Amino acid sequence: MNVMKEFYCRVFQLGFKVAIPLLPYRNPEVLESVSKVPGFLEKHNIKSVLLVTDRSIRKFGITEPLEKLLRNSDIKVTVYDGVTPNPTVAEVEEARGMYIAHNCEALIGFGGGSAMDSAKAVGALIARPKCTLEDLGGIMRVWAKTPLTIAIPTTAGTGSETTVAAIVQDSETKHKYAIMDFPLIPDAAVLDPENTRTVPPAVTAGTGADVIVHAVEAYIGGSTTKLTRRESLRAVRLAFKYLERAYKNGNDMKARRAMARASYLAGAAFTVSYVGYAHAVSHSLSGRYNVPHGQTCGILLPYVLEAYGAKIYPQLHALGIAAGVATIDMDETEAAKRFLKALKDLWKKIGIPEKVKELRREDIPVLAAQADKEGNPVYPVPVIMDANELKRFYYDVLE
Repeated sequence: MNVMKEFYCRVFQLGFKVAIPLLPYRNPEVLESVSKVPGFLEKHNIKSVLLVTDRSIRKFGITEPLEKLLRNSDIKVTVYDGVTPNPTVAEVEEARGMYIAHNCEALIGFGGGSAMDSAKAVGALIARPKCTLEDLGGIMRVWAKTPLTIAIPTTAGTGSETTVAAIVQDSETKHKYAIMDFPLIPDAAVLDPENTRTVPPAVTAGTGADVIVHAVEAYIGGSTTKLTRRESLRAVRLAFKYLERAYKNGNDMKARRAMARASYLAGAAFTVSYVGYAHAVSHSLSGRYNVPHGQTCGILLPYVLEAYGAKIYPQLHALGIAAGVATIDMDETEAAKRFLKALKDLWKKIGIPEKVKELRREDIPVLAAQADKEGNPVYPVPVIMDANELKRFYYDVLE
């Protein structure tokens, strides 16, 4: 890493850390059931909404109860169900066109992170009609009030229901970029475990891994606060206790509810304290090869933590205690090793692989440059790495 670049990154990160108490972070209002949505909209005098989802969720009737509830409350519902696993600029533009054409007044993102991110991105374009998503990519470029937005997750993992970010993909280059600004935080989040009951085990595993990666990367970074550290530890405690249960039995509603809460907590933590290189590298991989983001995040996390080395042993000790595999009086090195082992063991139990079979060696230089651009200087990682150094993680997961 170039010394001047590292210095610039740390100064940039310090500026954001100092500004955290002054920035308009907020948490969405939590609704425990979709039945609460009509009342929330009526409270805000909303009479027409755009429901953003994907075809699979709508095909299986998961959105049907909400659609009926809204219509019975005389709230007009327009549905855009063209969201794909890695939402594109073209999809967001199409959804925006429907919002305008049907005189909608609010947005509901119903689905996984893709649907919620798409709804948030539509909101950004409504707020800034003269801008493209590329114009709005980066930190604090929206700077305008977005339409009232409700996030209804059907997976427990992305945390999009509580974050400042929306991830979209360039339709041509396949590169993912993030729009990050405070108006994108949803006004309400519906944490209803019934919406996650039918999620397949593989999706439960990938999104659950994403919860843990969010919490861990938020906890070990340089921009933590007392609150985000507490939220991260609570998320890790819940995920290590309930993720395997939810994976093995989708009808275990106690586990589903716990994972929904863990996702929310981890999302609240990382929206303030940010993530790290597991996410930066994962975004490049999932964008290029159309593989699940949560799974690639999970694959990468052990490699990234091991690369940081002893610098993060104190944090891994605390995470190990939260995960139930370490004690407060344990040696830090031993506790860190136990946490890493517990993480790898959990991944095996829920089917998270160790490699990314889609990765091609010849793509690594471009992917590493994308990860460098995303991660630096924004992510307050324990050890700063440039594109050349980040290549190690691609070789780690190359099959």
